[in-house]
Amino acid sequence: MVDVLVVLLGLLSFLWLLLLGGRRRREGEPPLIQGWIPYVGKALDFGLDSLAFLKKNQEKYGDVFTVYIAGKYMTFIMSPLLYPSIMKQGRQLDFHEFTDQVAPVTFGYPPVRSARFPDMGDQIQRSFRLLQGDNLVTLTESMMGNLMLVLRQDFLGGGKRGAEAAGKGWSTGGLYDFCNSVMFEATFLTLYGTPAQARRHSDMATLRHHFTQFDNKFPLLVARIPIWLLGQTKAVREKLIRYFLPQRMLYWSNTSLFITKRSEVFEQYDALSDTDKAAHHFAILWASVGNTVPATFWALYYLINQQEALQAVRQELHHVLQLPGSQDPREPEVMISKGQLDQLVFMESAINESLRLSSASMNIRVAQEDFSLRLDEQRAVAVRKGDVIALYPQMMHMDPEIFPEPQTYKYDRFIEDGREKTDFFKNGQKLKYYRMPFGSGSSMCPGRFFAVNEIKQFLCLLLLYLDLEMEEGQEEARLDNSRAGLGILLPTKDVRFRYRLHCAPA
Repeated sequence: MVDVLVVLLGLLSFLWLLLLGGRRRREGEPPLIQGWIPYVGKALDFGLDSLAFLKKNQEKYGDVFTVYIAGKYMTFIMSPLLYPSIMKQGRQLDFHEFTDQVAPVTFGYPPVRSARFPDMGDQIQRSFRLLQGDNLVTLTESMMGNLMLVLRQDFLGGGKRGAEAAGKGWSTGGLYDFCNSVMFEATFLTLYGTPAQARRHSDMATLRHHFTQFDNKFPLLVARIPIWLLGQTKAVREKLIRYFLPQRMLYWSNTSLFITKRSEVFEQYDALSDTDKAAHHFAILWASVGNTVPATFWALYYLINQQEALQAVRQELHHVLQLPGSQDPREPEVMISKGQLDQLVFMESAINESLRLSSASMNIRVAQEDFSLRLDEQRAVAVRKGDVIALYPQMMHMDPEIFPEPQTYKYDRFIEDGREKTDFFKNGQKLKYYRMPFGSGSSMCPGRFFAVNEIKQFLCLLLLYLDLEMEEGQEEARLDNSRAGLGILLPTKDVRFRYRLHCAPA
């Protein structure tokens, strides 16, 4: 289905190419790789295996080359030693132009940076500060309570479902589904709040189902495939948007300051309809769980698969919290402060290692004018207005010179002498940027600190309360490369695991 849509779009652009002709490389520009399919260019090759595609072209053309992908000329900067030069080009390379084009079409709200909404884009950007600093402490405390609520009621014996699980010793399930069900709801409660007279929303499973349906089509929407060509995706998106209509959110309590502030910003603009406001809130839901859930899955998956790592992280956790070997979920909740989370260096290293192995984000800037992009003291390349400058950190993450045995999970890779290791080298030079799952510079994810804290809290609670094992006789989890360039890769399929309370009999 997807291939047919792409070919149709290519055929529609064929007349345009006949009239205007293909692009020709100018003096001073990087090598140009266009492909033979109109509009599509090299999109299919890139989508099939982005890492292999870029590595092959790097070997052929060097560290800088331009590829025509889905109607865009994208200049890839392959060497991490050149990344700092890109970060310095704030005036001529803009991140917001790309997101301002893609996000409205994907999530269904009008462009933010327009005359209709003066200053709204800047106010929205400022609201992200509420995910950091002192506000992060409040969010972390709220997330801890909500994680404990969901885990206790559903898996630790506190509710009907949890009591059933706790009463039968070992329970089994899909690992991704487990992570998704807990992290999705706990994050939702932390950001958006609770219903008027209950601690949990009764229709959360339906919301999560619709979210998954939309998320499956997310790569196609970002690729500018019209939503009306994607089956029921438009109807699903409308259901998700309606969930956040102001008249519904009005009755929610314990809403985070971050979401409250954004709601206040939206109310300042009469031209913004209630549906538009709801679409903005839906976009934040995707931003908060779209990458965090798969990141949580991989962090837990690698720990369970390497029992040495799991035991080292668990031992560190008990040491920091000064707790005995196991916790009874019937006892008062264990509270873990942000300060204690910051002390978990082995856990953070394990999370960073799983992010290194699973992230495939693409850091994008758009050229605002024709100019000469200075790469280093010896080199500069000419770029054209409207061209995309792309960094693809997965190439760096899988570079054996920077990370020996890059395909191997090493939970302590980012620790040296009991502290975080920050010295990594390429061609004998220390790298300023060596781990980039959350973007870089002005495009760095503003919620990255909250996301890492969420994952830490989730792992902490599981390690305190549960024994965890993978079921035998199944294939290892594999990365789904169809989302290359969009963040954390999902597994191609779920894997089975089993769990039980520490205090449960064998």
